Amino acid sequence: MSFKLQILGTASAMPISERNSSAQVLDVHGRLFLIDCGEGTQKRLRQMHLSMLRIEAVFISHIHGDHVFGLFGLLSTMAMYNRQQTLHIFGPEALRSILNFYLSFFGEGSNYEIEFHEVKAKSLEEIYDNGKVKVSAFPLKHKIECYGYRFDELLSERQLLKRSPSSYAYCSDTMAFPQLADYVRGVKLLYHESTYTLEMEQKASQFFHSTTKDAATCALQAGVEKLIIGHYSSRIRDISVFEKECRDFFPNSVAADDCDVFEID
Repeated sequence: MSFKLQILGTASAMPISERNSSAQVLDVHGRLFLIDCGEGTQKRLRQMHLSMLRIEAVFISHIHGDHVFGLFGLLSTMAMYNRQQTLHIFGPEALRSILNFYLSFFGEGSNYEIEFHEVKAKSLEEIYDNGKVKVSAFPLKHKIECYGYRFDELLSERQLLKRSPSSYAYCSDTMAFPQLADYVRGVKLLYHESTYTLEMEQKASQFFHSTTKDAATCALQAGVEKLIIGHYSSRIRDISVFEKECRDFFPNSVAADDCDVFEID
């Protein structure tokens, strides 16, 4: 049974030739959950042999283009594939009008229902439970309303005798703030944006983003097992620089690249 993360895009606001904008797929025992949907997401899904029709729910962190510009194309392609299953989409209230716009202009002939769920979390709050995984949302500190998501595997009492549940947390665009470590405490795998290196700390503060040190410090304070980073500034093409800086504070850090796959035990 799988619990694994597949990285579709690691760029920040400016996509570059070798990197797509933010998007990830979490596979929980064959059920797929899409986290953010930047430009190029549906093409990357095809490249990584991930079925669009198996996506059970979509979780959007916030309404900046590099996190949502791929959504219209994905929804349209699902309709052309004759999707029948309801698609659950979670995100800030502003996403509702975007989806209504899509449906009013491009929704004709679609055979599946899109069910929008507004996220309005003031702390760590459960928003979804399908019997295999519980999903919770938590607020992030960005220029606009923005949320992170935590995925906790649900195991039976018999399964708990054999192993501990897997867990994953996604911290999209955010600046550092004290409560964040509590929201992601103890997860086995943490994704934390790391747009800037240490020498660009002032820009991180200016644009409500994080540095390598911010991401690594959060991982350390939260007691997570492993940290992966992404959402890199286009000014720096060598992502090993980000990884090295993170490892100075939290040794089990990895700079994620497009198409990487992480098994979560």
